Amino acid sequence: MDAIARLRPDGLVRSPAFSHVAIVPPGATMVYVGGQNGVDETGALVSDDAAAQSARAVDNAAVALAAAGASLADVVQWTVLLAEGADIAAAYGAVAQKLASDGEPALVTAAIVSALGVPGALVEVSAVAAVMPA
Repeated sequence: MDAIARLRPDGLVRSPAFSHVAIVPPGATMVYVGGQNGVDETGALVSDDAAAQSARAVDNAAVALAAAGASLADVVQWTVLLAEGADIAAAYGAVAQKLASDGEPALVTAAIVSALGVPGALVEVSAVAAVMPA
């Protein structure tokens, strides 16, 4: 195997938004991106809106991935934390196109939490990516 396999096996719910299993072959460089919020480079929240914060959190993850030679397309798994009361539909709608892939989608774990570490933050995303050798 010389590519990442993302699987949506029979017997599990089928969704266009996520896969259930990822197999990363030997030789891939693994990249781990810690929690990113919807903040600018100074650490200030970009908005009090879940959609705007989600878009910026994913943009921030993209910057972190690029620093390691990866891109959003290389993400194997996303973890998404949403603060209680955040507009989930707006948050997802703001980033769905950025996370779309030509093949099978990444794995996604999402949770609603009472609060996040950044006061006022509604969304936090982290990612695991794998970059195959050229």
